Amino acid sequence: MGAAAGKPAVEDVASSAGTTREGAEERLAVAERVMVEFERRCSPHDGAKVGTIWDARATCTNGALLAAVDDIVLLKEMHAFPTDSAAGRRMNGVLHAGMSRLMKEVTSLRVWDGSRLEGSTGLRFAVEKLSVSMASRGVSSSSLAFLTEDDSISTARTGDSTASTVDELLYASGGTVLLEGEFLDELSLICPGSLSVLHEVSLRVIRAGYTEELLDTFTHAPCDILDRFLSILQVGGSLETGRQVMSYDNADWWTAEEMIRRWILATKLVERALVAMQTQLHAQSNGAFDRFKKEYLMAIAKRSTSVLLRFAHGFTGTRSPEKLMCVLEMYEVLGDLVPSLLLVFTGQRHKELMSRLVEGVLAKLARALRAMMGGLVTKIRTGVSSGSGTPSATGVHPLTRCTMACIGSLAPHHTALDLILSSTRGDDGDNAEDVNSFGDLVSELIASLEANLLEISSTLRGVDGGGLWHLFQANNTGFVLKHADVLEGDDWAGWRQSRVERHVRGYVQASWAPVVACLKSGRKADVKILGKFNSALEKAYSGHARCEVPDPALRAALRKAVSDEVVVAYDAYLLRHHRLRKSARYTTESLAGLLSELFEG
Repeated sequence: MGAAAGKPAVEDVASSAGTTREGAEERLAVAERVMVEFERRCSPHDGAKVGTIWDARATCTNGALLAAVDDIVLLKEMHAFPTDSAAGRRMNGVLHAGMSRLMKEVTSLRVWDGSRLEGSTGLRFAVEKLSVSMASRGVSSSSLAFLTEDDSISTARTGDSTASTVDELLYASGGTVLLEGEFLDELSLICPGSLSVLHEVSLRVIRAGYTEELLDTFTHAPCDILDRFLSILQVGGSLETGRQVMSYDNADWWTAEEMIRRWILATKLVERALVAMQTQLHAQSNGAFDRFKKEYLMAIAKRSTSVLLRFAHGFTGTRSPEKLMCVLEMYEVLGDLVPSLLLVFTGQRHKELMSRLVEGVLAKLARALRAMMGGLVTKIRTGVSSGSGTPSATGVHPLTRCTMACIGSLAPHHTALDLILSSTRGDDGDNAEDVNSFGDLVSELIASLEANLLEISSTLRGVDGGGLWHLFQANNTGFVLKHADVLEGDDWAGWRQSRVERHVRGYVQASWAPVVACLKSGRKADVKILGKFNSALEKAYSGHARCEVPDPALRAALRKAVSDEVVVAYDAYLLRHHRLRKSARYTTESLAGLLSELFEG
């Protein structure tokens, strides 16, 4: 390790040159030559390049240069030369060069030990594998169905999910867990020797009055651990870390989702690492560096946090409804991790500054999310797929499935949605302008869906006396009821249930009451009446047997309603005209069996 700051100079000056002007000038000349020679040898034009005072093991390898720095610091402390003299200006120049050299030592010093990240079972391996995997695989955590830009219905990919990818890759081959437990807390993240170097540098910087320059240097201090985690953000190239704000407005929604998944993972890892680093650094006794260690860690935290915030800011201009879920998760993660991240920042001014930066990004994300929700309402209100009005389309419409999938996926995020909707205002003409809570949003989405379904099914009103229209409405209203009753409350559910029951009755009256009416066409027993009934029955059956009712409960209710209408009337007719039983094509039991096969699709 290097000698204590100032010790060689004190001994030499006291023993040989004392405090005379001549002795001071001699010490200045010697220090100046050492500094010039060192800089010459560090020049990129010189093949014999020697660029550090301490090596990777924190051992001093250039005692002469360190002694030269100490001599200059001592001369400054002694006020050996008038400030405005030629010698004073030379002394300040050499002092500045020496301090600059010490600052470079700080920027090349590896304080944080990344060795535990190496190897096939380490964190680096897991992160690199994850980064490569996410770049090469189509990943989507969403089970949502979204409306695409051409207003057709499309379902989001559900094959490989980021969640499963993370589960596979964050549990490294040795069982390492990155986001759970106390793994990072248990790792020794600090190189002990580097702290002694920081002490030596800090001691000289304090004596020379260069503390502000050292604090500025901290902003460029390397941190391999955090840099490794931030490398997850790379998507098809290097992450841009300059001042330019990244923008992903035009990214496809699945690409945006992949990037945000990377950001969420990187953010969580950075937060965990910073907390562990803060704990371990403050547990050390670092000599003169103790004065700066809070600022040092804060500078590292600010740099990594700024990268994460710039990345998040890139999505604040996004308005596409397809990106709603992934941007919403970004908003939640940022809000949840802010408290622990802010603990790393010391001083009220720095805390307030970082808090304002985070709150600014959160506010912009909230406005973007509200606009996305308004766009989602618009798409559901206006989205129509081709062929939706044909008589065969009596089942649950894709738009209904899409809407309820969206609502189901948004439900776990209701707390964040309540906050976003209550704190932002919709634009004029926005379909979600008056939406102020998650409950309002659900109501607006369902109202938009039902208004669109009325238009979509309008051509069915004239088919089969409107029976197929009632069947379509019963299917879709029942699907909404089944998937949204817990979100809206008992009153809402009761009203929707009564609508389903009305459509069931309307369907039976429109499609099956005419069949029963054939039995009432005459009072006398007549084979022709049975023939007319059989013809009407088989026509109705052939037109409805393949109509799909996917909900078992609704299917059973419809079958019962049809049977109560048709079988009961048929059985009563045969009881009145028992002589026709032998010639009847159907028994009461066989008719009931036939109708029990309805609505299988």
